[in-house]
Amino acid sequence: MIIICGAGITGLSLARELVKKGIKDITIIEKETSLGKHASGRNSGVLHAGIYYTPDSLKAKFCLRGNLLMKHYCKEKGLTLIESGKVIVTKKESEIPVLHELYRRAKANGADVELIDEMALKEIEPYAKTHEQALYSPLTAVINPKEILENLERELESSGVKIEKGVVLKGVRESKLLTNKGEFSYELFINSAGSHADRIAHLFGLAKQYRIVPFKGLYKKLKKERSYLVKGNIYPVPDIKNPFLGVHFTKVHDGTVYVGPTATPALGRENYKLLDDLGVETLKILWRDFSLLLSNEKFRSTAFTEMKKYLKANFYKDVKDMIEGVAPTDLLHSKKVGIRPQLIDIDRKELVMDFLVIKDANTIHILNAISPAFTSAFAFAEYVVKEYILGARR
Repeated sequence: MIIICGAGITGLSLARELVKKGIKDITIIEKETSLGKHASGRNSGVLHAGIYYTPDSLKAKFCLRGNLLMKHYCKEKGLTLIESGKVIVTKKESEIPVLHELYRRAKANGADVELIDEMALKEIEPYAKTHEQALYSPLTAVINPKEILENLERELESSGVKIEKGVVLKGVRESKLLTNKGEFSYELFINSAGSHADRIAHLFGLAKQYRIVPFKGLYKKLKKERSYLVKGNIYPVPDIKNPFLGVHFTKVHDGTVYVGPTATPALGRENYKLLDDLGVETLKILWRDFSLLLSNEKFRSTAFTEMKKYLKANFYKDVKDMIEGVAPTDLLHSKKVGIRPQLIDIDRKELVMDFLVIKDANTIHILNAISPAFTSAFAFAEYVVKEYILGARR
């Protein structure tokens, strides 16, 4: 019996890959009563294309292949797939070298990208603005995350995989999970619990140097009558020292143009609203944030910059140079909110930039499964199953 904890895109993809390999004695346990309530169902819906990540990273290794596999899946199953591409625009001269570094990384990762001038940009995104150059990624696309989760759920259940919802993991004893719904025995346990993955690893005495620091992603949306300003995806040049991509414009499957997300330190792993998920851990998170503010210049810079975006004037200031004619009144309130469960190494007081897999005895722990985790999911599942499950059995 294989038990997978967490029915987000990573857990579902791992189960799917195991089924493809002929392994079907699988149970997925999920603490929520429905899928897509957290990161997998709240992301921007963008399929990334291998641009941002250093070539030696797992993110670089699996993003582009994951993009192609997810596109194939959507086409095969008749699911939403908008192959709209993406442009990364510059706001000032100092961003040009970073744009060139993104181009270099993308090429090293095998991505299809092109440096374009302002005239070529207008042919792709007529209202986008840039300073001299932009980067065009034709392979970037938009999907409907919840639609994919629901389709995977139906497929897995029809293949015999059990998905047990409302199961909260309380503790572990030998090869048993202690939950609110009784004990679950396992031969192999896979922890893919997203924002709670560090806690679960700690139950097994593992990954003690790692903790989650949650970041809140706030969005706004363009007025419906102004949605023509964006055809696909318009992104800024990010600070590549941090794992955040910056506030961007994305036209999703229903025609809505979302503007976001921010990356503001949050008070809880599920702190979607002001008072959500406040408790004892809030104090621990505040202490971690304070420690990082004192010791880590990258975190300090990001935190102060992003917190300013709570004010609409600062949010507008951040995006006004990316699109012609956008006014503050075009940016409307949106209920869309996400939490990015960013892993930190508390010993080094550093943000962890890559996916992390830890195996010990008959447990596997997937940590830091953040962007581009949805894009990479199918390719990442191939890797974990091959290297950590089937490889271990040989």
